[in-house]
Amino acid sequence: MPDRRQHRGSHPQDRGLFDLDAAPALLRATGDLNWLLTRGYASASALKLVGDRYALNARQRLAVARCACGEEDATRRQQHQVQTQDLAQQELWIDGYNVLTSLEAALSGGVILHAHDGCFRDMASMHGSYRKVAETIPAIQILGTLMAEWNVAVCRWLLDQPVSNSGRLKTMLREISEERGWNWEIDLVPDPDPVLIGSDQIVASADSQILNQAERWFNLARVAIDARVPDAWIVDLSGEGVERTSET
Repeated sequence: MPDRRQHRGSHPQDRGLFDLDAAPALLRATGDLNWLLTRGYASASALKLVGDRYALNARQRLAVARCACGEEDATRRQQHQVQTQDLAQQELWIDGYNVLTSLEAALSGGVILHAHDGCFRDMASMHGSYRKVAETIPAIQILGTLMAEWNVAVCRWLLDQPVSNSGRLKTMLREISEERGWNWEIDLVPDPDPVLIGSDQIVASADSQILNQAERWFNLARVAIDARVPDAWIVDLSGEGVERTSET
């Protein structure tokens, strides 16, 4: 069946899965998973243990997994993160789908997860194919406008070549940047992750593997959502100011 979605919005069950009644269990589950990961437990088995304990369904478990990380990883990510003022006259390499889909989801009212490492992550899944939605062009324009305000010298977008419709998105990004006079480069690569990890430039992503290895990274999706989507649906599982109260 063809994908006819017009928005990168929430799943039909999300209002119940991530409402105020569900939030305390999700926050405790994320805290417990952080604790287990910090102590070297394997992520898959730790997630199953926590998910079973709090009777989480598959989508809630996915959210907890995307928000949790061990303290060593959290500290490393914080130490290598740069701020908005550090972008002036610098190159910024963007993990294209990772950043764009989060902003699209925020604009369409989808769940945005505030993770333990401070990143905002979405619940979208492309399954090897990208489809333009109503929020795609507004999201691109928001990102471009912000980067122009920050005086980013060059923006290099990296898109996954194997993902269907990457070529169309590349054309869209190029046309918008040329129309607005933005200095953008858009590349299709087999896998952006190793390119971003090995770059000596600032990278923009919320991908955990990239953040664990990149020398400098910028929290672009979160900054853009905070600045331009004030009514975004944020589910805060960061655990900031909350201590874990139970042993697993």
